[in-house]
Amino acid sequence: MQDTSQANEFQIRRRQFLHSGALLLTAAANIRSVATEADPTVRLRIGLITDLHYADKDTAGSRHYRETLTKIAEASTELKKLSPAFMVELGDLIDRADTVSTELSWLKKINQSFSAICDEQHYVLGNHCVDTLTKQEFLGAVGQKQAWYSFDRQDVHFVILDSCFRSDGTAYQRKNFEWTDANIPAEELEWLQSDLQQNKLPTIVFAHQRLDVADNHGVRNNADVRKILQESGNVRAVFQGHSHQNDLHEISGISYCTLAAMVEGTGPAANGYSSLEILSDGSMRLQGFRRQQSRSFS
Repeated sequence: MQDTSQANEFQIRRRQFLHSGALLLTAAANIRSVATEADPTVRLRIGLITDLHYADKDTAGSRHYRETLTKIAEASTELKKLSPAFMVELGDLIDRADTVSTELSWLKKINQSFSAICDEQHYVLGNHCVDTLTKQEFLGAVGQKQAWYSFDRQDVHFVILDSCFRSDGTAYQRKNFEWTDANIPAEELEWLQSDLQQNKLPTIVFAHQRLDVADNHGVRNNADVRKILQESGNVRAVFQGHSHQNDLHEISGISYCTLAAMVEGTGPAANGYSSLEILSDGSMRLQGFRRQQSRSFS
């Protein structure tokens, strides 16, 4: 009887193993089917990821911090197939740690995976990036000189914004702020207006805190920011994170697209990342993976 019981238990475990393996293979096949081959209509391809919140700590609510390492590994595999010209991380690459040394170790670990996707990376500061660190510490660790700046690729203008400032203009750092008090200071607004006035190319803006809502996830002075974007006449879209959900608003001809957070949920299906494709006719499409919705922009 004991031998028969052991044999039955072995068969049950074997079936469970084979079933799990089949599910993993099916999931991998589904992911592979999404990745496109070389498309001659694509002028430029950009990888987008947001709200990874990597931390070596226990799950809190729906945030599974340690699983980000597995999720970024999948994203790296799939996005490498698409050969993006560059990657943009839209904020909250890390979650808060108790000490600077621990935070820097977490940042080093997750950035090794993120920066391996392609040769060029851009980082938008999120409130969690500078909860324990200063901006200089974070930027120095990832090798980026500035928190806000612009650049051109393939006749498209790109703008990186930094909304990690208090209402009084003080920069976020080391728990000196409330996350609901996000602002773009006067100096940055003046720079943005000047940058866009000098630019004649179609423009895409990257931000962390949202520029399209008036709730706690929105930049407090985002109406001032939108006015500058609208008056330029060249801004096509804003890609942002922070609220961890898929969302899309069009305001005065500009698309404000909020991307799904990578940290939310457990298991492969809970992942979220995307490829932004700029086509030869000037239109754009967002190819979403897992929880990230795909979008088309005229």
